[in-house]
Amino acid sequence: MLSEPRLLLASASPRRRELLEQIGVPTRRVHCEVDEQVMPGELPATYVERVARDKVMAGVAAAPAGAVVLAADTVVVLDEQILGKPRDREHAKQMLLRLSGREHQVMTTVAVARGEQVELRLVTTQVRFRGLSAAEIDAYWASGEPEDKAGAYGIQGLGAVFVAHISGSYSAVVGLPLQETAAILEGFGISCWQPC
Repeated sequence: MLSEPRLLLASASPRRRELLEQIGVPTRRVHCEVDEQVMPGELPATYVERVARDKVMAGVAAAPAGAVVLAADTVVVLDEQILGKPRDREHAKQMLLRLSGREHQVMTTVAVARGEQVELRLVTTQVRFRGLSAAEIDAYWASGEPEDKAGAYGIQGLGAVFVAHISGSYSAVVGLPLQETAAILEGFGISCWQPC
């Protein structure tokens, strides 16, 4: 019989759960809601850190006392502007055309907390796209993959063919920087490679 996971995940993202499972950290989801609106004049790094902190503290509030909670937030940034999830096909097309042939940043903040103890780590990865044609952008939208993805693409899926170069953490682009996450979790007494 499996033991109860020691880590609670304050995220609905299946990708984050899969990444934690990849490194042998079992999780159980804790439900929480936070305001993810960008504040006027808020810089991308400040935004992603604030939202990750808000998520993890909301998770702590909803979790049993003493539980270790992990949350994260990821944004795609081009020209200091956050590219969120696309509203519709046209919005996705605009974002992908802007990313075409250019380098952008993917910022992910991981936050781990127990009670009032909180540790955050911001990881920025540089991603460069090759040039994209309007036809392949239309075909990509038709696949359904871009609909719920920041920046309208998923590097772990079909969108991988757009990526010409990456400098930094691949897993952070997917949604959770694993090396940094493992280091933080160790400080909270949660080890990787747990038997499943």
